[in-house]
Amino acid sequence: MHPPISPSDLATLIDETDVAARRLHRKLALPAADLDDLRQDLLIDLICRLPGFDKRRGAIGAFANIVLRNQCSRIAIRHHRQRQVQGGTMLSLDAPVAGSVEPLGCLLAESDGLAAWHGQDRNTQADIQTREAVQSALARLPEADRRFCCALAHRSVTALAAEGFGSRSALYRRLADLRQVLTAYGLGPSWDDLAAA
Repeated sequence: MHPPISPSDLATLIDETDVAARRLHRKLALPAADLDDLRQDLLIDLICRLPGFDKRRGAIGAFANIVLRNQCSRIAIRHHRQRQVQGGTMLSLDAPVAGSVEPLGCLLAESDGLAAWHGQDRNTQADIQTREAVQSALARLPEADRRFCCALAHRSVTALAAEGFGSRSALYRRLADLRQVLTAYGLGPSWDDLAAA
C-alpha cells in the first residue's frame, strides 16, 4: 500500500501535467476543446504510474516530468499515424475547416452528417428508393441466392469461405453472376454502392 499523495505533491503533479498538456496541445495544433481531455488523460496516466515513484531517486516533479514526456511522445506518435491515415488532415467536428475559424461541426447541417462531408450526397428520398429497389430485386432471387446476399451483408467473402460456404473463387464467381442478375433487375451501378455487397 502506497502512502497517500500529499497536497503539495498533488499540486506539483497537476502543474506538471498542465504544462505538458499545453505543450502537446500546441505541438499537435489540436482544437481548444481537446485541451481539457488531454490534460485529464495525462493526469490519469501519471497517477496510475505513481506506484513506480521512489522518493530516494528524486523529486516527484522530476518523476512526473519523465512520465509525462514519455506519454506525450506516445500520444503524438498516435496522432501522427492517425493523421497519415486521414491524408494528413485532422478529422474532427471540433477542428476548424481550412481557411475558416468555425469548427466543422458548426458548418455541417444536422441532416448532412459525416457522409456529406466526405462527398457522399445522400438524402432520405434517395435512400428510400435505393432500399426499395434492393428489396424488390432480392425478392426476385431464389432462396439460396437471397441467403447468400444476406450472408454477404454481414461477412466478407473470406469469412464465408472459412465458414464453409464454398471456396473463395467459387464465391466470387457466384457474386459476379449475382451482380449481373441484380443489374438485370434494375439495380445497375448502385450495386457497388451498397454496403451490403
